[in-house]
Amino acid sequence: MIRFALTRIGMAVPTLLIVALSVFFLIRLIPGDPASLMLGDLADPASLADLRARLGLDRPMPVQFAIWFSNVVSGDFGTSISTGQPVLPLIMQRFWTSAEIVLAAVFFASLVAVPAGMIAAWRQNSLFDVLLVGSATFLLSIPTFWLGLLFLLFFGLKLGWLPVVGYVSLSQNLTGGLLYLVMPIMTLFLHEIGVVMRMARASTLEVLRLDYITHARAKGLSESAVLWRHAFRNAFGPTWTLIGLLLGNLLGGIAVVETVFTIPGLGRLLVDSIFARDYPVIQGCLLVVAVVYVLVNLVVDLLYPIFDPRVTAQ
Repeated sequence: MIRFALTRIGMAVPTLLIVALSVFFLIRLIPGDPASLMLGDLADPASLADLRARLGLDRPMPVQFAIWFSNVVSGDFGTSISTGQPVLPLIMQRFWTSAEIVLAAVFFASLVAVPAGMIAAWRQNSLFDVLLVGSATFLLSIPTFWLGLLFLLFFGLKLGWLPVVGYVSLSQNLTGGLLYLVMPIMTLFLHEIGVVMRMARASTLEVLRLDYITHARAKGLSESAVLWRHAFRNAFGPTWTLIGLLLGNLLGGIAVVETVFTIPGLGRLLVDSIFARDYPVIQGCLLVVAVVYVLVNLVVDLLYPIFDPRVTAQ
C-alpha cells in the first residue's frame, strides 16, 4: 500500500510540471502583443517598452518561464490587469464558490446514481432497468445551459420560489446562500446522474458475471448480500475513477452554468478575463484548474485500494 501511494505521488510531480509548462506556453501562443492589448492602440512606444520590461516580455522565453514558475511556487501569481488585485486570492475566492456547486452536485448524483445503476444491473433487461437506462440517456442529452434556463423560468419566474439573479455567499448568509445554489446544483446533479448511473450499471454487470459471484450464490447467499457485500467493492472501483474525472471536468467546464445563474465562480472569472485579455488571471485560472484536476485524480488513485482489493495486493 505504501509503495502504491509513493508511486502515484511520484507520478503526480512531473505531471504538475508539464501542466505548468503547458499553461505558460499556451498563453504565449495567443495572437497579438500582450502589452499592446493591455495599453491600447494609442499607446506610445516608450510605454509599451516599459510594460514589456515590467512583465518580462523582453526576455527569452526560458527565462520568462523560470521567473514565472519561481513566483508561482512561492504563491505569487501576479496582479490582475483589470482590477489590480493579486491573482491568487482572487482565484481562490472564486474557486470555493465553484467548488461548493461541483462537490454538492457530484455527491448527490453519486448518492443516487450508484445504487440505482447497481440495481439496474441486478435487474438487467427488466422494466426497471429499461426505465433507468432511458432516463439516464435522456438526462445526458439535455444541455446544461438549457436545463438551467428551464429552472430559472419555472422555479424562479413562474413559481417565485428561488432567486433568479444575484448571489449570496454561504459565509454571509447560510439560508440565503443555499437558495442561490439550489438551481445550479440541481442542473449539474441531473446532468451528471446519467453519467454515473451508466458507469455503475456497466461495471456491476461485468462483476456479476465473474466466478466468485457464482460461487457466492452457490453458497446460498441472498441476492442482496451478493450485490452489496461481494459485488459492490469491485463494481464501485471504475465508478470511483469516473467520479474523480467528473470533479475535474466540472470545475473546468462550469462556466456555462455560472453564466446562466450569474454565479461569481471560477469559470465565470475565466470567461470575463478572456474577454478583458487579463493574461495573469487567465494563466492563473488555467493553472489552478489543471492542478486541482491532477490532485483530485491523485486522491482517487490513493483511495482506490479501499474499493478494489486487487490493487491493495499489488
